[in-house]
Amino acid sequence: MNIILCGYGKMGVMLEGMALQSDDMTILGVVHPGLYESALDVPGTADAIIDFSYPGNLDGILERARRDGAAVVIGTTGFSEAQAAQIREAAQTLRVMYASNYSLGVAVLKRAVALVAPALKDSFDIEIVETHHNQKVDAPSGTAKTLLQAVDPDGSYDRVYGREGIPGARGHEIGVHSLRGGTVAGEHSVFFFGPDETLEFRHSAASRRIFAAGAMKAARFVVGQSAGLYGMDDVLEG
Repeated sequence: MNIILCGYGKMGVMLEGMALQSDDMTILGVVHPGLYESALDVPGTADAIIDFSYPGNLDGILERARRDGAAVVIGTTGFSEAQAAQIREAAQTLRVMYASNYSLGVAVLKRAVALVAPALKDSFDIEIVETHHNQKVDAPSGTAKTLLQAVDPDGSYDRVYGREGIPGARGHEIGVHSLRGGTVAGEHSVFFFGPDETLEFRHSAASRRIFAAGAMKAARFVVGQSAGLYGMDDVLEG
């Protein structure tokens, strides 16, 4: 499998290392300032493009995928609504894996809270808390947004991103809170607060390695699929 790797931060370096140690992947080139400026510039024919860079690379990635017939694995977060629509449209003709978090544990967490929420939401209050390292640029995290969608797929609750002042009694809302500090790879909790009891679903990442390993697994999965938009649920199901 010939890979174009977009992004050469901590995740990109880890992905490169895993690819070099594998028996079935070759890195054609890395898109990053000082290396290749765009996915369109990398020589060779790609089987897959793995993207952990920034939203501005999206156009070049999708154009290169169309040119090579390559699958796309997108781990970048912070896309605009227009870009998210662009990804969905591209998946009509391309194989696109799009996830805010490539941890298999987070994929299971998403399933769990989606199962529990309908049984509890009428009598329990729901809050989501996410924690990341002090270099993360977007908030709330893409994973927090994914968990929010899992517990409230219809958007029937108001979203409250942090609270301050005198907000008064809680309304029909889900609070989403972002903490930033140190070198935390990623922690996510979904709380269900009921009368005299609290239920918490929590995932903690000890390192970014779990995300890199999940992205590699996702790449191997999606290259064998037909055109469409895939997520980590599809990887779990094989």
